[in-house]
This record gives sequence, C-alpha cells and structure tokens, in this order.
Amino acid sequence: MQQISSTRWESMRYFIETYGCQMNKAESAAMEVDFRDRGWSRANEAEEADLVMINTCSVRITAENRAWGRVAHYAAKKKIRLFTLIVTGCMAERMKAEMIARQPAIDFVLGNFQKQSLGRILDSVSSGNGVAIIDETPVFSFAGSHWEEGSFRSFLPIMHGCDNFCSYCIVPHVRGREVSRSLESVLEEVDALAARGVREITLLGQNVNSWHWEQYGQILLFPDLLKAVADRARNGAIGRIRFISSHPKDLSDETIAVIAKDPLLAKHIHLCIQHGSDRILGAMNRKYTSGFYMDLVDRMRKAIPDLSLSTDILMGFPGETEEDVQDTLSLMAKARFAYAYMYHYNPREGTPAATLPDQIPDIVKKERLARVIALQKELTRAAMKSFIGRGFEVLVEGPSSKNPDELLARTDHDMMVVFSGDKRHIGNFARVRLLSLRGNTFKAEEVR
Repeated sequence: MQQISSTRWESMRYFIETYGCQMNKAESAAMEVDFRDRGWSRANEAEEADLVMINTCSVRITAENRAWGRVAHYAAKKKIRLFTLIVTGCMAERMKAEMIARQPAIDFVLGNFQKQSLGRILDSVSSGNGVAIIDETPVFSFAGSHWEEGSFRSFLPIMHGCDNFCSYCIVPHVRGREVSRSLESVLEEVDALAARGVREITLLGQNVNSWHWEQYGQILLFPDLLKAVADRARNGAIGRIRFISSHPKDLSDETIAVIAKDPLLAKHIHLCIQHGSDRILGAMNRKYTSGFYMDLVDRMRKAIPDLSLSTDILMGFPGETEEDVQDTLSLMAKARFAYAYMYHYNPREGTPAATLPDQIPDIVKKERLARVIALQKELTRAAMKSFIGRGFEVLVEGPSSKNPDELLARTDHDMMVVFSGDKRHIGNFARVRLLSLRGNTFKAEEVR
C-alpha cells in the first residue's frame, strides 16, 4: 500500500467543487473569503489540496447522484493521502446524518445554516488540535462578500429561502423560509464590489423579487432596492445590474417601471413559467395561471420594448396529459422566450408531488421534453436573428476559448458575442455591431 503523505500545515491549500444554482456559486465565493483570510491558497487541482469541499445541489436526484459519485471518488483518494473532506450545500442540509453514516470519509457536513462554522473548522484543521464545533443554530447568515477573486462579474445575494412551497420543489425544505438581507448590507457590498473593479452584478435570491426590508418605519420593496442599488452603482465602476430568479406573482408593475427607466438595469428578465397548463400549474402550487403570466409578459414588453425573456420549463409532472403538453407549447410560442432551462420531473422525497398518483413513465417524460426543447431551439434562433445588424454595449469577459485572437463578451440581453479587439477591453464595456450567428454565439465587429 502506498504510504499516506503527511500534510504540510505551513502552506495550506483548498479546492472547491460547486454544483447547482447561482446561489451555490455565490456562497462558494463567500467561503473562499474564509480561506483567504486565514492564509490558505487555492489549489489548481484537487490532488494538490489539503482540504476539498463539495458544494452540493438537491434540486434533482441526478444532482445528488453526481455528488455521491464525487464523494466516493475522494473517499478512494483518502486511502492514498491525507486531506480533509467537507460536504456542504443543499444536499448536506437535507441528509446530514445519512451522509456521515454512509460515507465515513467525510470529515465535516455543513448544511446551509452552518456555513458560518467554516472558519472554526479551518482553524482546527490548520492547527491539528482537534475537531471543530459546528454551530447548529438554524439561522441563516449572509456573508459580507461574494466576490470571486479576479472576476469582473459578481453575484450578490439579497435574500434567502422561499415561502412558496411549490409541490415539486425541495428548495424551501433545504433553504428554509424567506429571509431578506438589510438594504445597508447590500449597498455596502455594492461599494466593495465597485472598489474591486466589478463591472456587472447579479442580485440573487430563490425568490428575488419578494425582498423587503423595514427601515425608519417604512417597508421597502424590491423596486426600492433596485433603485437604491442602481444609484449606488453609478458612483463606481459597475455598469450593469441583473437579478434572478423571479416568481411571476411577485414581479410588480413598479419593478417593471424601474427596469424600463434605468439604463443600468439589464433589459433581460428570467421569469419562471414551469408549465403552460393551468391545471398543472395549480397542481404545482405555482399560484398563478397561464393567462396571468401572459398578461404580465405583455405588460413587460409594452413597458420595455427591447426586453428579452428566459424561463424554466418542467415537463412530465404527475397527471400531465397531451393537452397539457400542447398548452405548454402554445404558451412558449406566444411568450417567445430567448432561451429556457428545460428538464423533466423527478420526484423529490419530502415534497407533496412525490406522492401524487399518475406518475409519468420516464420514456414519456423524455419524449415530451424533447418536443419542448425542439420548439425552444426554433424560438431561440428566431430571437437571436432579430438582433443581427444592431449595435449593443457588451461586457468583455476574456479571450474566446475557440480563437485566442477574438474576445468573448455578453450583451445586455445575456447573449454571447465574439469579436476581434484589443485585449485591453477585457473587464470593460465595448460597443459592437452584431454581424452573424455562429451556433448560439454572435459574430460581431467593434464600433468605434
């Protein structure tokens, strides 16, 4: 057997694998601050790390299966060399005791409400003086910074949790009830991000537009936050503000008016529909109808003529019929989504939908999903073609991976663009004209 190498405590290195949503990515970036504050450095690969962390997702069973596969991978590696293995995120919140019992190679399991204990764990690991105590108080704490070192774009969580309890969704069970972050704390992070040269921020929440805060006896709502963030961002380098994810029942006319008026707010909204059938929407406990949704879309397009929309679509919900599928296809054609995240239903233990009768066979789910994907490809192509010939301001993210002589950038409408330009543009905005399409990426030329 190969001898286990001794850990070099004087130069601790970490490696984080992140799966799932944008909130997980933001929280991984926040946890990196704990590492950096204690003098740890990021390893280029897991094999070089003294500590490996897996930030997990629980939205679908496939995500959990992948996480178990990664845990098994690192359990095998621990037989060869010494390192600390931490599992965190939504799967860790849902399966704390089971994870440790099933895989003893895991050293620490940190649920979504225990991440504030990471610093104590790192101190314990670095010193070798015993096991850290994990705070089990079920109160969510927002980190002060979610900036990924060297990035020109940053997520900025403004609320956490969800009160909607859609019948298929595990999120309220692993993220808890809605908690809003204070306006002051949000604006402080905006200032910090601007000072680090961040050019684009994305406000995050499981139900972002339900944010609210009481200040000086006044209840502030999401459009008040948008205005405050945009006004603060104008004082720094930040040139674009996005937000995700929006629930249709909470996207107000006041929010639409703020987006329409302020040039810093991206004219792209991710607005989850999930399904086009009112019967299925009711069974999902989505709290709106397809008619309500389309009326909202019409009001948004009237107020913001240049608006682009994206969405989530879930096919194969229990009891779904061919008529329900046709309702979904019809709504997609009317809404003209620029793109969509499309997936088929898998039961999540602990959610009401998992016990419903008339579960749809996987082969039927996949066939229905394939039709939805095929239609969305047509809609995406049509939406993208409508932009050709127009000029846009884009944020340059770096060199193109396919052609180092080209720059990769993103439009206000969340479309990818490549163009020939000076690498000094990286991390800044540039003006381009869209010339043609190459797959789902625009070919453009710089407009001087």
